[in-house]
Amino acid sequence: MKQIKLLLILAILTGTSGTILAQNAGNYKILVEGFDWGPAVNKVVLEMGETLSEPPTGDFSVHATRTTDLAEIPEAMAAGPRTVLSTYVSDANGNRVAAGSHLTLVLAVGPQMPIGSPFQYAQNEKVRGNFWVDYRVAVTHLPTLRTWTEKTGRIMPLADSFDLEGSFQYAPGKSMSYAAFSPAAGGGKKPLIIWLHGGGEGGTDPTVALLGNRAANYASPDIQVLFGGAYVLVPQAPTFWMNREGGGYTRGDVEDIYNEGLMDLIKAYVADNPGIDPDRIYVGGCSNGGYMSLKLLLKDPDYFAAAFISALAYHAEYVTDAQIRSIRKVPIWFIHSKDDPVTLPEETAVPIYNRLLEAGARNVHFSYYDHVTDITNQYGGEGFHYSGHWSWIYSHANVARQDFDGGPVLVNGRPVTVMEWLAAQEN
Repeated sequence: MKQIKLLLILAILTGTSGTILAQNAGNYKILVEGFDWGPAVNKVVLEMGETLSEPPTGDFSVHATRTTDLAEIPEAMAAGPRTVLSTYVSDANGNRVAAGSHLTLVLAVGPQMPIGSPFQYAQNEKVRGNFWVDYRVAVTHLPTLRTWTEKTGRIMPLADSFDLEGSFQYAPGKSMSYAAFSPAAGGGKKPLIIWLHGGGEGGTDPTVALLGNRAANYASPDIQVLFGGAYVLVPQAPTFWMNREGGGYTRGDVEDIYNEGLMDLIKAYVADNPGIDPDRIYVGGCSNGGYMSLKLLLKDPDYFAAAFISALAYHAEYVTDAQIRSIRKVPIWFIHSKDDPVTLPEETAVPIYNRLLEAGARNVHFSYYDHVTDITNQYGGEGFHYSGHWSWIYSHANVARQDFDGGPVLVNGRPVTVMEWLAAQEN
């Protein structure tokens, strides 16, 4: 009997389960959330077919597969086991309840566990950057051999609170996708937070822009409360924000192909949402999106109440002294890491920051880190280094608080974080 059970378990884990087991296979949904390093499938919600008040006894095994026809996935990242940390009785969306007909499995995730990611990054003739893979699991309750292998959907906390169907035609035959979050009504006009994604999140699916680097967090209760509720707009470049005419990158030396259409989108969104306070429109972005944030400021410095820019990709040599003077009164908070290997700070953010100060800027700040580290202390803390390019982690998590000299940024004499500072700015 033990040998039969072992064979059945092995069959399930290798995806070769027999007809009898397949007939009894249950339904499940995956739950995807954004983390500092990117998105991960951190929970699986099982349909139990009966009401539970506590999880069944015994362990569960979870085997994941990641497939796509858009790029080749390395074998080590294509399939493997997932570690179950805990289980709890839930509703169909994975929310904990005292009694319910679903069971949620909490899975281990981390920056060094690629098997947990529902995204793959590739650049080829089909894709350029991050995209969704077909992520599936086979779950087995080991004491009973009950299985769940039929995926019925995907849950995305925070991202699901956005309108994901936005599309704006910025030129004949050309459109730009966007995600949009609306705060609860009441309490007067609300500010607008605009986030512009990095170079790997372009395309026509704004969930990639929301989850590729945790931008959905601007709709989280912890950040929303700082603004008394805020609209959040996340436009998506069809390719990448620094795309120049004819293809390739601009570093600020020539015009990109999207800034005019993007500004039209923003103004149309504001016009369509009269609950937005036009004196509190904030723009931020990372890398490519940092370039575009600065580009919009340079083109229309009076439109935005403030900007928050991470890993700026706009090269300082292409910003004229007249342009610096034109934005010296715009509140700006830069975030960058000294070891950024992609957007070198000495060529981008540092000289622009210094030139703004020299031009008389009084509300410009710069959180300048030695490294981008694990702010959760789950993977090594200060001893764990992400890519130095990922300085947007400090913006999304709202933990940036120090200025260029290492001291705190103050508002009315009180130390603040980047989002607390942003919420205090208005035209």
